[in-house]
Amino acid sequence: MDGGDRCIIAGGGPAGMMLGFLLARAGILVTVLEKHADFLRDFRGDTIHPSTLQLMRELGLLDDFLKLPHQKAYELRGRVGSDELTFADFRHLPNGIGYVAFMPQWDFLDFLADAGRRYPQFDLRMRAEATGLLEENGRVVGLRVKTADGEIELRGNLVIAADGRGSILRDRAGLRIEDQGAPMDVLWFHMPRLPTDPSDVMGVFDAGRIVVLIHRGTYWQCALVIKKGSHAELQASGLKPVQDALLKAAPFLGERVRGLDDWDKLKLLVVKVDRLMRWHRPGLLCIGDAAHAMSPVGGVGINLAIQDAVAAANILWRPLRERRVADGDLARVQARRMFPTRVVQRMQVFMQRTVIAGLLGSAEATIRAPWILRQLTRLPLFQRIPARIIGLGVRPEHIHSPELAPNLSARKD
Repeated sequence: MDGGDRCIIAGGGPAGMMLGFLLARAGILVTVLEKHADFLRDFRGDTIHPSTLQLMRELGLLDDFLKLPHQKAYELRGRVGSDELTFADFRHLPNGIGYVAFMPQWDFLDFLADAGRRYPQFDLRMRAEATGLLEENGRVVGLRVKTADGEIELRGNLVIAADGRGSILRDRAGLRIEDQGAPMDVLWFHMPRLPTDPSDVMGVFDAGRIVVLIHRGTYWQCALVIKKGSHAELQASGLKPVQDALLKAAPFLGERVRGLDDWDKLKLLVVKVDRLMRWHRPGLLCIGDAAHAMSPVGGVGINLAIQDAVAAANILWRPLRERRVADGDLARVQARRMFPTRVVQRMQVFMQRTVIAGLLGSAEATIRAPWILRQLTRLPLFQRIPARIIGLGVRPEHIHSPELAPNLSARKD
């Protein structure tokens, strides 16, 4: 099948959908492959940071975007032992967007898909899973794709692997992964929310347990952090220890915790922190979780993936349009995004090793917050520092790819 003028993106997550939209907007024929029939999967990254909201503003989409159901968090608060703390205050960010938005990821992805469909060169294919690479003379020239109608071959002048932390294409390409390690896994689940409940996002850090509750309107999205690899042992103990940990962290839940009565109601996230040493081969570029799996610490993974997509569009739109994508162009994307990836992962690993691992392994009856965290509450001005790191990130990207008419020779096959 001919189709060498197209860019093929494997993975319809935040990175893949944002890049597909931006490239189509720049007049480039792009095919996005999503292996599922829809985006309706729970417990994915639902945290939309001010950096991403700023991109929506630059694209002229923010007002429509904020019409979607969401909740706003102006602060990140928590309890460490007996200390009530405010970790970050987003109200003073320089872009004027003073909150983190919590929105179901499927709504975000549907929004990007609808934005992409405004351009005739945007080709989103659902139930289409990339299973292998097509290579010629050492260059990736397309993908093998499993569809509802059988396997096909799809050719393009660039393949983007945005197929997540378990990337098939990354493995097929033989790209080396550098594992940073993680001492924890996370159990995600829902709890009903009443109007009389608190409205803040809450994190409770105590000896032997860490619980996070995110206000999602009619329910709480809850996370119980557990020791790495302890899921089977926890299951063997039954659900009562989970219920008790949740009730101790959030006593207002009361009898609602007894509704957590089946392990099928909990979803295990195996936490990874890793990154590729090299994100590309001739004809292939990895972005988002396929290039760097992030810890849930700070909830920054979705926003880093989107920043990758914006940087890739900024750098690659012209070479793609002129059909001259070179390995050096792909290297520029990695060079642009490797620094923020390293910085964020180092901060996440530091928090995991110095705070989280210690708490999960602690048998102390009482604990206290580290001195530096207590100062954040005593000196509110300092809360702007973590707010800026979390909310805007390291080296935030901006939209520089243009909105252009399609190439006259571009075509869908």
